[in-house]
Amino acid sequence: MAALVLAQHSTSPAERLKDAAAVAFIALLLGIPMIGLTTVDQGGALRIATRWPTLCIFVGVCFAGRLLLRYAIDRLRARKQARERSAVSAPTADQATSPLLTWIGWAALGISVALPMLFSENRYVVDTATTVLIYVMLGWGLNVVVGLAGLLDLGYVAFYAVGAYTYGLLSTQFGWGFWQALPVAGAVAASFGILLGWPTLRLRGDYLAIVTLGFGEIIRIILVNWTELSGGPNGIASIPRPSFFGLPFKPPGDDPTFASFFGLEFSTNHRIVFLYYLILALALLTNLFVSRMRKLPIGRAWEAIREDEIACKAMGINARNVKLSAFAIGAMLGGFAGVFFAARQGFISPESFTFNESAIILAIVVLGGMGSQLGVVLASLVLVLLPELGRDFAEYRMLLFGAAMILIMIWKPGGILSHREPTLRYRADGGRR
Repeated sequence: MAALVLAQHSTSPAERLKDAAAVAFIALLLGIPMIGLTTVDQGGALRIATRWPTLCIFVGVCFAGRLLLRYAIDRLRARKQARERSAVSAPTADQATSPLLTWIGWAALGISVALPMLFSENRYVVDTATTVLIYVMLGWGLNVVVGLAGLLDLGYVAFYAVGAYTYGLLSTQFGWGFWQALPVAGAVAASFGILLGWPTLRLRGDYLAIVTLGFGEIIRIILVNWTELSGGPNGIASIPRPSFFGLPFKPPGDDPTFASFFGLEFSTNHRIVFLYYLILALALLTNLFVSRMRKLPIGRAWEAIREDEIACKAMGINARNVKLSAFAIGAMLGGFAGVFFAARQGFISPESFTFNESAIILAIVVLGGMGSQLGVVLASLVLVLLPELGRDFAEYRMLLFGAAMILIMIWKPGGILSHREPTLRYRADGGRR
């Protein structure tokens, strides 16, 4: 069966000259009133003078500049096509990018571990890094649904809210601790993921996005109006924060505390650093879990469903169960992040779980590169740090943020890491690695 290959036609010298001549003609039309003609004062009266040599130089520069620019663009495009052809003809050549990404990942891990030590007296830096890690964890959870399974979810913040409110209720009403409530909140969020996924199995694309968006708003409206359960707009306050194996981060007293047990001088930074390392550990476990799941049959089924659902059904894959598993696992990871958010803040309300949060998390997944774990980390850094860096430009903060997003998507339309290694690669002799 013959394959149809669409190759982009390279620009010939004659076409480049024609394009440069068109640009020079436009420059001539614009340059006549702006450069070629000017007014001078002669004897108290204004007269029109001409500057045709200057106009000719301007037109010539436009012609030569356009010609060189067109030539440079064609050369860069030809090199890009050559790299793509070499990558297709020799798959092992893609492995050259893998060590670089591996080193970047290990370097990021080392910096993450050492960051509280480097900025031990700067609470703002540690708090900002903690926020970044929360969004990294949320991005990895949504990446299961959107990046791997190809299911567009605009209501992911609902699972984030379910996890946070589950921990808030269990801790304030029943006295549960952080580690006791963490698996229960994840299971409750996963059940809500199945609840969302079951009636939406036959929907795709924009229709699925609308349904998930509605689900997120339903959860938020329930939290606002069901005051007996959620506290309504007032939210839930006095949520206990996690302790270090039963040692609270409080000033020394009759009961043992973290500072008294280790013989340290009490400081509020101890709790800040502990929360940072806690979310770092949760994020690393999330990354390890998702990476292992991608190599299992269910992970390969997610990617297969994303590429062609009809072909998967023809091969006997149960698309319903595959989608439900993606919804459930993604929701569970979002619930874990919600538990940490509630424990860190000590207070939650429906205003923390609006559609804007879902949009930011989805932007992290898309901007980082669909299915890329390291791309989610880089996109989280961009989307969290850019607004922080723009605080000094309060009036233009959102304008700068939007301009940066547009420039990044123009520079990298497929995401920061649009290319990623396949989960499994088969050799020509049939061996798997």
